[in-house]
Amino acid sequence: MGSSVHVKEAVLVTPFEPTPARVLTLSPIDSQLFLRFTIEYLFVYRASNSGLDQGVITARIKGALAKALVPYYPFAGRVRAQPDGSSLEVVCRAQGALFIEAMSDRFTLSEFEKAPKYVTQWRKLLSVYVADVLKGAPPLVVQLTWLKDGSAAVGVGINHCLCDGIGSAEFLNSFAELASGNRGLAELRPKPVWDRHLFDPVRNLHDYSVSHPEFNRVPDLCGFMNRFSNERLAPTSVIFDKISLNELKTLAASTSRPSELSYTSFEVLSAHVWRSWARALNLPSNQVLKVLFSVNIRNRVKPSLPSGYYGNAFVLGCAQTSVKDLVEKGLGYATTLIKRAKDRVDTEYVKSVVESVGESRASPDSVGVLIVSQWSRLGLEKVDFGLGRPIHVGPICCDRYCLLLPVFDQRDAVKVMVAVPTSGVDKYNYLVRNPYKLIRTWPMGYRPLACHKCEELKPSYATSRQMRKFIF
Repeated sequence: MGSSVHVKEAVLVTPFEPTPARVLTLSPIDSQLFLRFTIEYLFVYRASNSGLDQGVITARIKGALAKALVPYYPFAGRVRAQPDGSSLEVVCRAQGALFIEAMSDRFTLSEFEKAPKYVTQWRKLLSVYVADVLKGAPPLVVQLTWLKDGSAAVGVGINHCLCDGIGSAEFLNSFAELASGNRGLAELRPKPVWDRHLFDPVRNLHDYSVSHPEFNRVPDLCGFMNRFSNERLAPTSVIFDKISLNELKTLAASTSRPSELSYTSFEVLSAHVWRSWARALNLPSNQVLKVLFSVNIRNRVKPSLPSGYYGNAFVLGCAQTSVKDLVEKGLGYATTLIKRAKDRVDTEYVKSVVESVGESRASPDSVGVLIVSQWSRLGLEKVDFGLGRPIHVGPICCDRYCLLLPVFDQRDAVKVMVAVPTSGVDKYNYLVRNPYKLIRTWPMGYRPLACHKCEELKPSYATSRQMRKFIF
C-alpha cells in the first residue's frame, strides 16, 4: 500500500520577534540518559465548522507557532552535550522549529476510536522521527495533517530534555490559545520560567541514606528483554469510567490494611494494570517486577518551584515486588506499594536523586519494568487550535510504556493504552477488563462467592451491591 500521508510543506519557523542569543545549561534532571528522546503527542479534531478554509487555519497555526517561540525561545534552539560531557545545554540562536503541513488520503476521524492495529500505524502523522536528540535536530516539530473526511490531526514532537509533561502541556495550551485568538502574547499564563539552576546539586553537604530502587538492577530470569525486543507488540486501549475507577478503589480497600484505605484513581488503576500485565506475560513467580511512574515535585520540594517552570520537574516513583506477591496478595497490596513510593518523595529525596543522576549518571534499568505515565491530568484535553477540543489525545505510536489518557467529554474517565507482546495480549485484555479474575487471596474472615453477573459485564465491574456479595 502506498503512503497514506503526503507532505505538502515542511519549513523552519523562527520566533516572531528577536529572542536572546545565548547558551543555556540544562539541569541534571533534564540531562538524564533516559530522557534523551522525543515526547510525541497526537491530537485529532473534528472537521472545522468555523467557515475558515484549510489555508487560513494552517496560516494561523504557523503564525501562532512563531509567536509562541518568543517566550519559549529555547524550543527554537538546538540541544547538545556540554564539551566535558557532564550535562546538556541549549544553543539559542533562533534556529527555528519545524512545521509540516500534510494531507491524508486514508485516515478519518473514526480511525482513532479504538487502538491502532499495529504500533506504528499513526507514525506518519508526525513524519519526522528523531533518533538522536543531540545531533542538531529541531527540539520542536509540529505537523498539521488534514484527514480524508476534513478532520485534522496535529502531531507534536518535543525534546524531553527541555521539558516534562506538565511543561509541554503548558506550552501546547499557550500555543493553541495564540492560534485560536483567545489570548495574545502578553496575556499568556503561566509565564514560562527557565531557572534550571534550581536543580544544581549541593555536593558534600548531606549524607544521604536514601535508597533508589528505580536505579537498581534486577536479574532477568525469563528472557524479559529479549521478549520485548523480538516479539511483536499489540496495542491495547481500555476506557475506565468513574464508576469503574470507584469499584477498583473499593476492591483495593477490601484487600488492604485499615490504615491504608485512601487511594487515588492513579494508584488503583496503575496497580490493576500492573497486575494484569504481569499475569498476562506468564512470568516466573520469582521474577522481580517494577512499576515506574513520574512524581511531580513542583510542590514537593521546599521552596516550591515557581509557577511556569517548564523543565523536567519529576523523579521516578518505583514500586517493586515479585510476580508471586504481585499476583497473589491482591489489589490492595500493589496499590499500597505505589502509594508508598509516591509518599517517599520529599526535598531530601529529590536532592539525593539530583546527586545520583549528576554524579554517577544513574539510570533506570528495563528488566521487569512497566512504565506508567499519566497524561490524563496534564490539561492536554484542552488544547484547542481554533478547531474545538480534541476528540482524541494520545501518543503517535503505542508502545510498551503504559499511558493514562484523557477521554473526550468524560472528565473523570481514563483511557489506558499500552502495547503488550502478542502472546499475552488476549489474556491482558481479559484480565484488565475483569479485575475480579485477579483475586487470589482475601482478607481474613472473607471468602469469595462465584458471581456470573460480574463476569458478563464488559468491562466486568460489578455494582457496589454485587461486588460486596462477591467479595464477602
